[in-house]
Amino acid sequence: MQIYLIKNIHVVNEGEIAVKDVLLKNGRIEKIDDRIDITEKGMEIDGTNKYLLPGVIDDQVHFREPGWTHKATIYSESKAAVAGGVTSFMEMPNTVPPAFTLELLEEKYNIAALTSLANYSFYIGTNNLNADDALAANKFKDRICGIKVFMGSSTGNLLVNNPLVLERIFGESEMLIATHCEEERIIKANLEKALSENRELTAADHPVIRNEEACFESSFYAIQLAKKHNSRLHILHISTEKELQLFSNMLPLKEKRITAEVCVHHLHFTADDYANQGNLIKCNPAIKAAHNKEALWKALLDDRLDVIATDHAPHTWEEKSEPYLKAHAGLPLVQHSLPLMLYYHKQNKISLEKIVEKMSHAVADCFAIKDRGYIREGYWADLVMVDLNQSFTISKENILYKCGWSPFEKAGNQGDPFEFPASITHTFVNGNLVYGNGQWNESIKGERLLFDR
Repeated sequence: MQIYLIKNIHVVNEGEIAVKDVLLKNGRIEKIDDRIDITEKGMEIDGTNKYLLPGVIDDQVHFREPGWTHKATIYSESKAAVAGGVTSFMEMPNTVPPAFTLELLEEKYNIAALTSLANYSFYIGTNNLNADDALAANKFKDRICGIKVFMGSSTGNLLVNNPLVLERIFGESEMLIATHCEEERIIKANLEKALSENRELTAADHPVIRNEEACFESSFYAIQLAKKHNSRLHILHISTEKELQLFSNMLPLKEKRITAEVCVHHLHFTADDYANQGNLIKCNPAIKAAHNKEALWKALLDDRLDVIATDHAPHTWEEKSEPYLKAHAGLPLVQHSLPLMLYYHKQNKISLEKIVEKMSHAVADCFAIKDRGYIREGYWADLVMVDLNQSFTISKENILYKCGWSPFEKAGNQGDPFEFPASITHTFVNGNLVYGNGQWNESIKGERLLFDR
């Protein structure tokens, strides 16, 4: 395995930025010091004027394999992830077939072991009939990231709306429970009302149909269940100002039993963007009015929201080009989440230290991931080098998603491609330089994430 010595780089870690040398050996961070010299044969990388961040850990992606490989594969989307500085991901169970059993889940792990360029973990899924199978994952809580519960807005037969099943999952799970919270009853009523108006619905109707009340009622119910059973609950993609009253910053993250995630598209887009983006930004939960975006930013910065993720959910251009009611919901985002947060850093919205906290440190702490998420001696060398002064414009040529498009191909009302002010120059996964200045080394694949539970 290659030895790397990164010289004179600004290390962003645990709330501090300091110029250091960093030595990578045997897949781990061997040493961090003011000056390191080695006599062994290795590759030296000049980090002058660049920044070294721990690799991003994305706790919510949909890579579509098995079953929907016309949209994406674990290989294609993990490659896009690595190009964007994401070194580890946790993937959702709504594939075909859904990952409802340990056997089906292990099939996904086997695919990843052969093809994923990033480190990986997979949620086991639930429905109203498979509580026994889902809870069997308790035996492997050190090797599986969590149980996913669709409390509304499910794909296929993943909806869990039987109160008895929910009580059992929340009462017996020894693992983290990750929930998608939108109340299906409210969504259906809003849709029926919109359809009764006898007009053609558009993407602008999406946040009216999937409104704030649908999110709040479902999140409130999940939290009630978690408090009743002392469950470890993690609510995904919070999208409304109203839900924020349900979360607290009174405890350190490691002591929280209830945590929350915000996604980059809810921090960037608002309902005003439907006029330009249309179905391209149709997603569940919906992108909503601008006051929600501002409230989400405030809650992220004051630690009521714990982690940043993407909910990366690619669909083909044809699937997104259907009329609103048929157009598939979801955005491809994993290649551009860190560059987008670096854009907001350049806008003085968020510090580099806070980006690292919310995209790496906090995710590792939230899921109790072993030896990742920090730049520490002895930890796995999942690292990202960033040039804050090397801008790039998104284009078909540099989009790596299999679907081949991105909502950032249109910027604002002008419709021009989005210009990111900073670039990912190198990405190390387990000490391997997988991506460096546009060059790839795909010979070594990522590793299964392990959890200290």
